[in-house]
Amino acid sequence: MTPEKPFYLYFATGATHAPHHSPKSYIEKYKGKFAQGWDKVREETLARQKKLGVVPENTVLAPKPEAIKNWDDLTADEKRLFERQMEVFAGFAEHTDYEIGRLVAALEERGELENTIFLYIVGDNGSSAEGGMIGMFNENTYFNGVQETLDMQLDKIDKLGTEETYNHFAAGWAVAGNTPFTWTKQVASNFGGTRNGMVMHWPKGIQAKNEVRSQFHHVIDVAPTVYECVGVPAPRVVNGIEQRPIEGVSMKYSFDNATAADIRKTQYFEMIGNRAIYHEGWFAGTIHKAPWEAKPRRPLTEDIWELYNVNEDFSQAKNVAAENPGKLEELKKKFMDEAVKYNVLPIDDRGIERLDPAIAGRPDLMNGKTSLTLYEGATGIPENAFINIKNTSLTITAQVDVKANTNGVIVCQGGDFGGWTFYVLDGKPAYSYNWVGLETFTVTSNTKLLPGKHTLRFDFAYEGGRGAGGIASIFIDDKKVAEGKIEKTNANTFGIDESADVGVDENTPVYPPYKGKEKFTGKIEKVVISTRS
Repeated sequence: MTPEKPFYLYFATGATHAPHHSPKSYIEKYKGKFAQGWDKVREETLARQKKLGVVPENTVLAPKPEAIKNWDDLTADEKRLFERQMEVFAGFAEHTDYEIGRLVAALEERGELENTIFLYIVGDNGSSAEGGMIGMFNENTYFNGVQETLDMQLDKIDKLGTEETYNHFAAGWAVAGNTPFTWTKQVASNFGGTRNGMVMHWPKGIQAKNEVRSQFHHVIDVAPTVYECVGVPAPRVVNGIEQRPIEGVSMKYSFDNATAADIRKTQYFEMIGNRAIYHEGWFAGTIHKAPWEAKPRRPLTEDIWELYNVNEDFSQAKNVAAENPGKLEELKKKFMDEAVKYNVLPIDDRGIERLDPAIAGRPDLMNGKTSLTLYEGATGIPENAFINIKNTSLTITAQVDVKANTNGVIVCQGGDFGGWTFYVLDGKPAYSYNWVGLETFTVTSNTKLLPGKHTLRFDFAYEGGRGAGGIASIFIDDKKVAEGKIEKTNANTFGIDESADVGVDENTPVYPPYKGKEKFTGKIEKVVISTRS
């Protein structure tokens, strides 16, 4: 509507975050390209980085984490699976680059590229090792603490990269993706978990071309850079709410001065107890928990800190804590000072369980309610905006008006990779629980619904604990018509991007056999979901 005004675009592709999905043509381009394995890929990558000048010539490969096997020690099946995982990932990455290229081309066609400040951050943190030692075809298993096997994944190897998987690669590839560092995403105490490449492009505003800048900066410095470039101040008040001061600093000073002294001298890092501090060329950090480890290695107060002189040791390959105890203590104190200043404390080292607001101890939209009333047309409800039915007994009561041989979903939550659904198929009420995409438990009535109004009720008597099973019962007008055992349930989540729906099953189906018949053909007056301890 106002093409003469400057525009702002935040373009976040979701790549290359799991799931690793890509058109098949992109995946197949990389067939055989990773047969050399992750150890050799790390060596090849570091050589290219040096040639491009993005790392110092004296950079050495930091050691892999001890848990990551050498490629040469893997079995033939492991190599076959892992090779395919990386082919899919590479296709995903190239496909993303292609789409970003379309954005650049569009700006160029419109004559806007020369005067557009283009900041391209590659990645959102380090490459992710949440796939563990063998990867996974369904990341929802990770979020629910369920371990996949090699055979499970080999059965799905031809489906990797398609909508039939929610796939992730093995941690060995994550380490290779973070060359030349040791660690990965989640490990905020190592540059492998935090350091990203960034491209700055602004022909009308930056005189230097095709140069590298090595000043130390953090993602919070992006906004101040944009503000300074366009010549506007950060807002002090938004919609009547006073804003906290911007904590970052502008990077504009470095645009045309490759040797300018760093403005940012200090930066703290913390995630799930993995914490670190950078200060004037020194870096101190502690590995509290690896991404594939179920529990922290030790209590927070007993963590072992490492120290690196990153002015001389780009890849953090040489821990110099023993030689510099005074410097280490100075930086540990510096971390606590920053942690107090920027509200890092108290440090919470819990992981997956923090997905559950009740366990995490944070407010949620349901505010502790034990009953939710829904109506037909309520669809796309995110998990954290829906009543929490995990690890508890529950009752679902639906008032419906049906025809003969009615089909369709009454209410459901989740999808292919985990969830539950209360539905009618060929006139018979049924309930199916999809346990993290690995097993499905179904209870079906032998009694068909007669045309007219009915009260359908599903009752689940939970056995207790986390992720346990229970007895499921279905009632038509208060008459029990089915009973069965649901052996297991999702302890933590039904999926990152699935939803709860009334009258239909959007996105992927919780129960694939009703695909094509998932839209309810009768009328749903209302649905009440109640939980009980």
